[in-house]
Amino acid sequence: MTSQPTTTAPPQAGDPGNGLHAGLKNRHLSMIAIGGVIGAGLFVGSSSGIATAGPGILLSYALVGTLVVLVMRMLGEMSAANPTSGSFSAHADRALGRWAGFSIGWLYWFFWVVVLAVEATAGAKILEGWIPAVPQWGWALIVMTVLTATNLVSVGSYGEFEFWFAGIKVVAIGAFIVVGLLAVLGVLPGVHDDKASFSNLTAHGGFLPHGPGAILTGVLLVVFSFMGSEIATLAAGESENPQRAVTKSTNSIIWRIGVFYLGSILIVVSLLPWNDPSIKEKGSYVAALDSLGIAHAGQIMNFIVLTSVLSCLNSGLYTASRMAFSLGQRGDAPKAFAQTTSRGVPMAAIVASVVFGFVAVFFNYEFPDSVFLFLVNSSGAIALFVWLVICFSQLRMRKIIQAEAPEKLVVKMWLYPYLTWATAGLIVFVLGYMLTDTEGESSGRTTVLLSLLVAAAVVVVALVKQKVTGGGRTAPAVAGADEPADQVSVG
Repeated sequence: MTSQPTTTAPPQAGDPGNGLHAGLKNRHLSMIAIGGVIGAGLFVGSSSGIATAGPGILLSYALVGTLVVLVMRMLGEMSAANPTSGSFSAHADRALGRWAGFSIGWLYWFFWVVVLAVEATAGAKILEGWIPAVPQWGWALIVMTVLTATNLVSVGSYGEFEFWFAGIKVVAIGAFIVVGLLAVLGVLPGVHDDKASFSNLTAHGGFLPHGPGAILTGVLLVVFSFMGSEIATLAAGESENPQRAVTKSTNSIIWRIGVFYLGSILIVVSLLPWNDPSIKEKGSYVAALDSLGIAHAGQIMNFIVLTSVLSCLNSGLYTASRMAFSLGQRGDAPKAFAQTTSRGVPMAAIVASVVFGFVAVFFNYEFPDSVFLFLVNSSGAIALFVWLVICFSQLRMRKIIQAEAPEKLVVKMWLYPYLTWATAGLIVFVLGYMLTDTEGESSGRTTVLLSLLVAAAVVVVALVKQKVTGGGRTAPAVAGADEPADQVSVG
């Protein structure tokens, strides 16, 4: 029995395995889709956004959330027609050219291996606080090693770990929203909720205490916490029913962002005045729980943040390795990356990704203010680049799919092509606005310029490679449209 085929090159001769296995169950995909939009950045980064925009940060989250919904709708249209481990990179390869698939694939891989180092360090800090006998670098090594081993076993083991990691995040935020809402309504017994009220949204300088411009500044602070919503489209290629998985995750993203981001932030700024100093000192969610007098709120939130960090690490390693696998299949990375074990695991792609992650962790400890700062800044705007490429790919791919296999348009972008162009324009506007942010070593201008520098270097390599190799043929847009695609075996 086989799942739906993916549009990738046939397995290399002599491969020990037979391509990726469809080892992800429906419950895995559902939780990956839900958990993918809940990053550690939501817990640890929202406090700076609240301090910058006040209650108006809700509009910042709503604006970015709308952007993500639209981009995911476009990606869902392309991925439902052609589920593949390369996702938007494979679509860009077909729609815009080999140079585009090569460039965005490697940039996305770079983004996630840097994230591995950032999250490993964040998790190590929490664990060292609990068990100081093990140094921070030791914890980072342990965490990276355990999750690498998990990913090397099988895609099913990754899915199982992520199911529980994401499940804890979902339950935690759900409980936070329920408890907080009861406190705001004044019906939660046994807690100190004298500060809790929806009046906090307007009582302390108004809903926009720093003016409308703060909404856009807030956008810059929250936009990167949404990265990861596209993971479900990469993972769908290893599920039993890829088309159904993509369709379901695409259709449900509106309520996921609405509940987990807007819902939880609304509760935070209702439980406490936005300018309460504890929000900046403790973090927004810890401060909100502390305001209710809940015992051990800080440790509870540290556990939830650690779970989010481990989830991000787990998914980051999976995502980076699958992108490397897809690049290897298309001839844009070493052929070894496209080889799999008998369990359908792209071992070389995983090992290469984690090695770079370990190197980045080393840079974080040895050169935090130079080499590692460059890595973080130069990968910072890649999320927006990815979204922009998805927009332009969809504009072209819609016509290709309609010509080759219109029955596969089971997910359609709304108001095509006008809303696609509007989304692309909004992304360009956000990138342009980032150039006006000049404060600090990790300012928006620094992030955009360094990211553009790295992107330009990768594009140059892609164009040179295409010229040297003569371009070659790209994969068909829709599986089975032009030629047989490889089968993803169910393992």
